[in-house]
Amino acid sequence: MAAVVAATALKGRGARNARVLRGILSGAAANKASQNRSRALQSHSSPECKEEPEPLSPELEYIPRKRGKNPMKAVGLAWYSLYTRTWLGYLFYRQQLRRARNRYPKGHSRTQPRLFNGVKVLPIPVLADNYSYLIIDTQARLAVAVDPSDPQAVQASIEKEGVNLVAILCTHKHWDHSGGNRDLSRRHQDCRVYGSPQDSIPYLTHPLCHQDVVSVGRLQIRALATPGHTQGHLVYLLDGEPYEGPSCLFSGDLLFLSGCGRTFEGTAETMLSSLDTVLGLGDDTLLWPGHEYAEENLGFAGVVEPENLARERKMQWVQRQRMERKSTCPSTLGEERSYNPFLRTHCPVLQEALGPGPGPTGDDGCSRARLLERLRQLKDLHKSK
Repeated sequence: MAAVVAATALKGRGARNARVLRGILSGAAANKASQNRSRALQSHSSPECKEEPEPLSPELEYIPRKRGKNPMKAVGLAWYSLYTRTWLGYLFYRQQLRRARNRYPKGHSRTQPRLFNGVKVLPIPVLADNYSYLIIDTQARLAVAVDPSDPQAVQASIEKEGVNLVAILCTHKHWDHSGGNRDLSRRHQDCRVYGSPQDSIPYLTHPLCHQDVVSVGRLQIRALATPGHTQGHLVYLLDGEPYEGPSCLFSGDLLFLSGCGRTFEGTAETMLSSLDTVLGLGDDTLLWPGHEYAEENLGFAGVVEPENLARERKMQWVQRQRMERKSTCPSTLGEERSYNPFLRTHCPVLQEALGPGPGPTGDDGCSRARLLERLRQLKDLHKSK
C-alpha cells in the first residue's frame, strides 16, 4: 500500500510530494517495521520453512513468484547479530543451500559467460538468487572465484572449465557470500582467500585494504573499500587494460542492477561515500552484482521516478529475460546512472520529490545522504507486484 501511495504522490512534483512522502516514512515505516519483526520471529521460531514449488519447465509461461527466504530481510538487530556472529547463522545458510540445490538443480537463472581477449567472466547462479563468479585467465588456465557461496556449484564450473583455482575474493562476511570458502580452500590447497580483515571473513588468509591489487596471471584486480552494508565490505574491479576490454566491477551487496544493499553496519553518509566511489568509475564498466534483484528493483525505481524512460526500457528488457529465466547481468555503470535511484541522489527530480532540502550548513552531501536514507526506507516498504 505504501508503494502505491508513493507512486501517486510522485506523479506531481514539489512541496506537496515531499509532505506526502514524509508522511509515508513517519507512519508506514513504523507500522511496517513492527509487522516485519513479528513475522520474522514467527518464521525463525519454526524449524521448517514453507517450500516453494519446483521451477516451471521452459515450455510453460513464466509467472513471477517470491524469492527464497532472505535472511537479511527486515528481521531486526537481534537476528542479524545471530546470523553474522554465531553458528546459528551458518546452520541457517546450510539449510538455504540444501533447499536451493533441490529447488534449482541447474541454478535459479540461465547465465552467459563473457569472453574477452584471454579473459573469461563466468557467472554461477547459486542459492535462491545469488551470483558467484569465476574470473579466468584462459591462457594460463588460472581462475579466481568471487563470493563462492555454494562450493559444489563453483567446483563443478572449475572442473568443466578445466582451470586451477588460485584465489577466492570475498566481498563481505555474510554466509550467502562466504559460505563456500572452507570447502574450496581445503580442496585447492594453493588457493588464497582474500577479503577485509574488518569483516571476519571465514578462512581469510590474505587481508586486503583499499586500493590493494591482486594479481593472477594477466588478471589485475583492485579491491575498493565500500563500507555500509558491512563494516569491511569490499568490491573488486578487474582492470580491462591488460586484455583490451571493459573493466568489470564485482559489487557484492553494495550495488545491484537498479538497487543498492541495505546499510546494516554503517550510516547513510557511509553508504553514500561508497556509492560515490563506484560513481567515479567509467561508464563502460560492467556491473556484476551479488544477487538477481533486477525486476523488483526496477519496479521500485518506477515508483520514485515514474517518468524515467531509461528505466522503462530497461524494465521491458529485464521482463523478457526473466520470462525465459535468463540472467540480467551484467549491466554497465553508464546504464545504472540513468535509472538507478540510489546513484541519482544528485538529480533535481528526486531531490524535489523526496529530498529534505540542504543541511543546516547548506551541505549538499548531507542532503544527498538524507535523500539516500529516505530512498532506502521506501525500498524496504516496497513490494513488487
